[in-house]
Amino acid sequence: MVFEVLFILAAYLLGSVPFGYLFTKYATGQNILQLGSMSIGSTNVERVAGKKIALLTQVCDMLKGLLPVGSAILLQREGLVTIQPYFIYLIAFAAILGHNFSLFLKLKGGKGVNTTLGASILLAPIQVLVSVALFYLVKRLTKYVSVGSICLGISLPLTSLFFPLSYCFYYLLAAALLIIIMHIPNIRRLVQGNENASSNLKKKNVENR
Repeated sequence: MVFEVLFILAAYLLGSVPFGYLFTKYATGQNILQLGSMSIGSTNVERVAGKKIALLTQVCDMLKGLLPVGSAILLQREGLVTIQPYFIYLIAFAAILGHNFSLFLKLKGGKGVNTTLGASILLAPIQVLVSVALFYLVKRLTKYVSVGSICLGISLPLTSLFFPLSYCFYYLLAAALLIIIMHIPNIRRLVQGNENASSNLKKKNVENR
């Protein structure tokens, strides 16, 4: 039990590393928490620092979820530790919480989409692939990253309904609810007609340089 708790704490701390904040600060000298949507996620990073920094942020944010989950699975597979099945999902969720509520940014952070994908790819690969495909389809049709992200989140537990009920479903349901909650400001802007379309990202990036 002590090992599992320590692993969960380590996953939260790794998730808390604010790559979007750090990369943007290094590249532009600006505080991303004060710009755009004030999120450290890759979409806001692209607005402020450009596509290359955004891609680097996206990869690192996914790794924040993938590495603790992958490490726990590998250690268990090699017989080095024994972890109860549900603890794997707690480890994954801890990494997501770290990204959304970073210990290093006074509990500020991102919306958790990339970290959710990274944390879930080994636990629910089919659900993740379906959700990513849906994200790109919805984003292409609506031109809104936020709408695609919300649909991505919702699709994770819905796709899991085609599989036997397990801890995975409840984990993905919790992750989906968190994604929706973190997108409440976007939902308000969508209702008000003030949400930034993805087609405006390039323009925003030019304006911020």
